[in-house]
Amino acid sequence: MHKAGFVNIVGNPNVGKSTLMNQLVGERISIATFKAQTTRHRIMGIVNTEEMQIVFSDTPGVLKPNYKLQESMLAFSESALADADILLYVTDVIEQPEKNKDFLDKVQKLDIPVLLLINKIDQSDQATVGKLVDRWHELLPKAEILPISAKNKFGTELLLRRIKDLLPDSPPYFGKDQWTDKPARFFVSEIVREKILLYYDKEIPYSVEVRVEKFQEKPNSIHICIVIYVERESQKGIIIGHQGYALKKVSTESRRALERFFNKSIFLETFVKVDKDWRSSAKELDSFGYNQV
Repeated sequence: MHKAGFVNIVGNPNVGKSTLMNQLVGERISIATFKAQTTRHRIMGIVNTEEMQIVFSDTPGVLKPNYKLQESMLAFSESALADADILLYVTDVIEQPEKNKDFLDKVQKLDIPVLLLINKIDQSDQATVGKLVDRWHELLPKAEILPISAKNKFGTELLLRRIKDLLPDSPPYFGKDQWTDKPARFFVSEIVREKILLYYDKEIPYSVEVRVEKFQEKPNSIHICIVIYVERESQKGIIIGHQGYALKKVSTESRRALERFFNKSIFLETFVKVDKDWRSSAKELDSFGYNQV
């Protein structure tokens, strides 16, 4: 009998969800940086064997929204509760368990297996982790609690075995050669946005969106044209930098990462434009794919 199911990953920002996703899928498909709110979309990664198909889904961090972009991000996370066969709720050794009580109340009402993962245990000690397990057990008594370190791959093999045990009997949902539900253009914008998250400080990364205007693929090369959108002229100046140095650095690092990702030669053109409403306009967010829950 074949097994298949949706394993959805939820939790607060900056607890290591994307790192865990990449470890479980075996492909670097979800942004994993040290900055919170790096994942803005719901991203699927598909693991196939002859006997099973696991559809992992990484969601944006659970947060109280301050503008329409964050409302869309929260909607992606809440949608993951509706169609999951198994839910992975990721926390860490720093986060206060009561932080998102409203969201946890929704998790508690689910009739599916919930695996509560306490990540980053390499940054703590056994006694502290034990106390956290007790506190989380009070909040989510039906959840199975597993301490892990996604970065160091501690506990991830055990987690994967547990997921396989819990998968329902089902035919595959996707083709056996498919490893994600996102198109190539999506990963271009995510890779560029990751470099921006790494190289710029303060509010700049959170005011930025990347759109792929051109993706022309040939047997051995890809010609890509992207536009980096910011909210203010001052941010445009920071992105470009003195004599264009900052933008050149981001473009160079992005091109190298894209060449590794696609295993092809990349010709990358990069432009910067101002769109003051992109984070608060429903129309603009829809054009960037944020309202497609």
